[in-house]
Amino acid sequence: MLLHSHLYAFAAFVCPRMVVKAASKETALSQSDNYPADNYPEKSTTAEPGREERDPSAVWGKVDSPKEAVKAATQSRYGLMRVLATFRGWWRDDVIGQVDHEDVIAKRRDDCLMSEHYLFMTAMSAGIAVIGLLQSSTAVVIGAMLLSPLMGPIMGLGFALGITDYQWLKQSTMSLFWGSFGAVLLCSIIVFVSPITTITPEIAARTQPNLFDLLVALFSGLAGAYAMIRGRANAIVGVAIATALMPPLAVVGFGFATFNWTVFSGALLLFVTNLVTIALTAWGLSKIYGFRGSLSQRQSQFQNTMIVVVFLALAVPLGLSLRTIAWEANAQRIVREEITEEFEGSGRLAELDISFTEELIGVTATMFSPDFREDAEGDITKALEGRLGRSVNMTLAQVETGSSARDTDEAALAAARAREEQAAASARANALAGRLALIAGVPDSEVTVDTGRKRATVRALELEGASLASYRALEMRIAATEPDWVIEVLPPMGDLPRTVSFGEEGPDQEGQKALALIEWAAKRTGLPVVLSGREVEATQAAEALKESGVNARIEPGFGPLRAVWGEP
Repeated sequence: MLLHSHLYAFAAFVCPRMVVKAASKETALSQSDNYPADNYPEKSTTAEPGREERDPSAVWGKVDSPKEAVKAATQSRYGLMRVLATFRGWWRDDVIGQVDHEDVIAKRRDDCLMSEHYLFMTAMSAGIAVIGLLQSSTAVVIGAMLLSPLMGPIMGLGFALGITDYQWLKQSTMSLFWGSFGAVLLCSIIVFVSPITTITPEIAARTQPNLFDLLVALFSGLAGAYAMIRGRANAIVGVAIATALMPPLAVVGFGFATFNWTVFSGALLLFVTNLVTIALTAWGLSKIYGFRGSLSQRQSQFQNTMIVVVFLALAVPLGLSLRTIAWEANAQRIVREEITEEFEGSGRLAELDISFTEELIGVTATMFSPDFREDAEGDITKALEGRLGRSVNMTLAQVETGSSARDTDEAALAAARAREEQAAASARANALAGRLALIAGVPDSEVTVDTGRKRATVRALELEGASLASYRALEMRIAATEPDWVIEVLPPMGDLPRTVSFGEEGPDQEGQKALALIEWAAKRTGLPVVLSGREVEATQAAEALKESGVNARIEPGFGPLRAVWGEP
């Protein structure tokens, strides 16, 4: 009795409109001669000790405000049942009854059509997304999210399940499949021809999905489905940004183009998580808002069970991923604590890099301190292995500074500038490697870059229709943009110039170009050159090549001077 009164009072506080309605209705019924006798149990002729029976009309009286409804609710014996019944009626009449189900279904069907507009916008969104990811530009990635039309077919899946329209379900699935496949294919092509194939922070952020990503998709799906049912179109923009359907697909294309299966699988899991969670959330909300199908009770129970199983199947790996991320975050905190405690707060941790593998944790740190401690690295390693339970490979660089805080700050600023310069030089070297790989037709890993000596070398593949002059021109084009670097493109074996033309005083303009190409090709390949022709011309050309460091020899011959490769 007391529990019912409290629950009814709480319901009256949350939704006073329903309680006022219920209270007013009961007051009217209590004053009517046709009030059903079975609504209240038959009154006992013997009153309980200390308790007097009260007439319903006396309990309710006239109820005109939420405050009076709360008061009346606490005094009613049957208030909770009355509120629940009124709530069901309110939801059926004032909520579900206000939804135009046919109009909602018609609009959702239009969003699922695989039209020219849908395919075009999907392709444009994918192109923008992958470029933003390669540039690590958050603004560009958000723009791709807003353009993506993938939310339509995904919501269509949920509503089709809700009304058990399998033809619509098939149409939504096909639109989603071809849109996703086309997006991945386009992104793969863009990444394949792009000189930039490094994993940027924007790409890395979409390769480790966890349980939080499932919750984001869940809340976003609720907001999106509600907005579509209630006609709140403005909320769809926020939902598109929150769920970010297109960027994971673009990362899938990146992983496929670079054959990085860790990136590929992580991004694919994130996309599937968003897709399934949003679709099933739309299904659940459609059921709540009165969208019904033709399933029997047993079929509905089976469908509900399968949906719970799918949610659990997604939650388990995502929960394990979240656990791993949480452990790594805690490990980073422990590493910082141990390094700082070793120096008793007298120094400053300027740089810390931690890498995690299944068996080993790599730690690289730079510490600015007025005191140099010889055993610091070993002591920190033992402490970390004891607390983390894994082997630790510790590399600690100690930089002695003055005893004052100002000296430490100056040293830290100098180190920060050095790191910035090093990072800029590394980024420039990576970009150079990408450009050389592109012109040579090889992956970035085949380019040798020596940042200390500022030297970059790549061995080019044999390209159809490309001559030695073509490879030299490509090398010169790259070298012109990097005057501080030594650029070397090692060409495949190709034919040397057929003739080296001479004038009265030596090689003419064309002959000088031919000798320059022979010199360049011989230095890049390391092969000797054999010259044959008129003895005077051959001798003069051989001397010029030898002065440039080329191994050249002469063979007797007649006619114009010719050059061929000799035996190594």
